[in-house]
Amino acid sequence: MKSLRTPDARFENLPDYDFAPSFCEVGDGLRLHYVDAGPREGRTIILMHGEPSWSYLYRFMIRQLTAAGFRVLAPDLIGFGKSDKPTELSDYSYTGHVAWMQQWLDNMDVSDAVLFCQDWGGLIGLRLVANNPDRFAAVMAGNTGLPIGKGTPSEAFLKWQKFSQVVPVFPTGNILQGATVRTLSDAEVAAYDAPYPDESYKAGARIFPALVPTDPSMAGVTENIEAWKVLKAWDKPFLTGFSDQDPVTKGGEQVFQKFVPGAKDQPHQILKGGGHFLQEDVHAELSEMLIGLCVRLD
Repeated sequence: MKSLRTPDARFENLPDYDFAPSFCEVGDGLRLHYVDAGPREGRTIILMHGEPSWSYLYRFMIRQLTAAGFRVLAPDLIGFGKSDKPTELSDYSYTGHVAWMQQWLDNMDVSDAVLFCQDWGGLIGLRLVANNPDRFAAVMAGNTGLPIGKGTPSEAFLKWQKFSQVVPVFPTGNILQGATVRTLSDAEVAAYDAPYPDESYKAGARIFPALVPTDPSMAGVTENIEAWKVLKAWDKPFLTGFSDQDPVTKGGEQVFQKFVPGAKDQPHQILKGGGHFLQEDVHAELSEMLIGLCVRLD
């Protein structure tokens, strides 16, 4: 598998992102990057990003959560951020991403962790929870889901999916801005473009929308059905914090609240003023929800 590694110089002087890099090896020699910040004795919070962002999305939350005394792990999925980027679309699969992140999780050897997941961070992260329930004490989901190929995807998602596969130049930074309520600075937009010096680095970012299981015959459906069996018996806390201005995942919180036992009587919120990338818009509110969840665990 041929892969590319973004030059370190691309990540110099990014606004509000000066965290020391950590790395581990997954798959066949792929280097996966993650942020490991905060006190080691604090409860571990894992922040999982989606498409086409990277751990830069969590820069504000990392600071808020570590200031509250928690250890934060924020990985970059393979193909994103500072992680290595296989060059072929066929190198990426739903199953492969879960396997890579399982290897990372095994390397971290965490226990009683709390997961926050958004977008593909949920499609992958919730599979990790289902496969490793003893490693997790609680889950918080925002603007995400665990699809099994049933129902009709939103019009917004179908348009996004088509766009991602045909646009000649995949405009990562502008995609983030288009799905965020607040106006990002030019430097912030550039930070989302930083992992990709040219189109050859973007195979992972481009293929992700096509991998979402929107049909029962697609890869990942069988495994997600099995994962739902675990979630439907999950009685540890499960909190939802979706935003009010995301046409792609609107209403997705209801599925978790209905079927996950641990979601009962939790202080779920619909956060006002948040787009799809609610970590950019309502990071303070998300952090407070996560801190509250962790405090209740203790």
